[in-house]
Amino acid sequence: MSNNIHLKKGLDIPMKGAAAQRVVKTVVPDTVALKPTDFKGLVPRLLVKEGDRVLAGSPILCDKQNPDILFTSPVSGTVAEVVRGDKRKLLAVLVKADAEQEYVDFGPKDPASLSAEEVRQLLLKSGLWPSLIQRPYGVAANPELRPKSIFISSFSTAPLAPDTDFVLGDKASDIQAGILALGKLTDGGVHLCVNQAVEAKSPFAKMDGAIIHTVSGPHPAGNVGVQISHIAPIMKGDTVWTVSPLLVAAIGHVVLTGKLDLRRRIAITGPAAVEPAYVEALPGTPTAQLTQIEEGVRVIGGDVLTGTILGPEGYLGFFDNQLTLLKEGTEREVLGWAKPFRPKVHSSSWCYFSWLTPKKQYDMDTNLHGGPRAFVETKCFEDVTPIDIFPIYLIKACLAGDIEKMEKFGIYEVLPEDLALCDYVDPSKNDIQAIIQDGIDLMIKEMA
Repeated sequence: MSNNIHLKKGLDIPMKGAAAQRVVKTVVPDTVALKPTDFKGLVPRLLVKEGDRVLAGSPILCDKQNPDILFTSPVSGTVAEVVRGDKRKLLAVLVKADAEQEYVDFGPKDPASLSAEEVRQLLLKSGLWPSLIQRPYGVAANPELRPKSIFISSFSTAPLAPDTDFVLGDKASDIQAGILALGKLTDGGVHLCVNQAVEAKSPFAKMDGAIIHTVSGPHPAGNVGVQISHIAPIMKGDTVWTVSPLLVAAIGHVVLTGKLDLRRRIAITGPAAVEPAYVEALPGTPTAQLTQIEEGVRVIGGDVLTGTILGPEGYLGFFDNQLTLLKEGTEREVLGWAKPFRPKVHSSSWCYFSWLTPKKQYDMDTNLHGGPRAFVETKCFEDVTPIDIFPIYLIKACLAGDIEKMEKFGIYEVLPEDLALCDYVDPSKNDIQAIIQDGIDLMIKEMA
């Protein structure tokens, strides 16, 4: 186990549109969406009907397989609509928000005096249990298990990622309470990873009740999966939980005050963002209320590598604290890759001359400049994957559906986000994250 981790492999993508560190507005949404599609490994069952009155913290959905796991309303108001898709799949529950918010009172508590069972019940009743992600497989944590340890990454190195210290700088007491509460759920301690570049001024480096690790290096150094692989790699039979710092603060707030408050600072980023900055909003807020969206712009909840396409009529996800706006790349490029000079194109290799201008930021769009083609084996995947696995062999094992080889080559250690850079550098234009997710889905089906 190392408390100082320096990673050399990886890649920082130099994209324009980082959010300025200022809050330009506070969004009070008319309608908020609770989307069960944000949560992997859970099957939702509806607990309300249209017209029902709910408070912030009232149950809206539960998991069919484990009814104790609740999904609660982020606002008080009236259930306006239940949105269903093909085969009546439940896509969202829309709640029309009240002008004055009312909260379910779970009762303030002292995090140091809580027992593990009291913490578990509070998280289940408040709807914050689904914020705990279980590895392997990246599904919602099983309340009946006690994990080997819990991991928190206090920073992100993804393209245009929000500055977590700016987002949560005024919530140090909530974060501290959340860490103390989470520590009751495991015997292996809470591991908190801090960006070495800002360790001296980061509030996360001063937290009690956590094992502090400093991490440096290019993306994906901020990925909790990469950090786990260097601190305590996941073996077959191990169970660890992870939780984002945003939701650690939400957990601490409900412990200290007894009220569910999911409001957060959202980074509006991307080359197509009219004003890259921060807004205060709730998860489930309509994207059209967060920022101005021009025609021909793709709206992504999260970063460009791992985010979800929301569209101008979508709703911010439960785990999102970033919105990325990119122009739809529909233009065809004359000669394409055969051009001797492409000064507006970033290359992860030395194919073009972007390596001569390492500080330049690029006005990127969604154009892939080609489609999927024959799978070419190169060492480009290894160069951007700072985990002790063979990514090319793991990807091929997932394609083949070979469970024995997936286990051998590291399926327990990764989620799709940990290999997201492979999508970016892949000369064959394959959807590597989808391949890994298919492999994980097969493991869940066959190993359950």
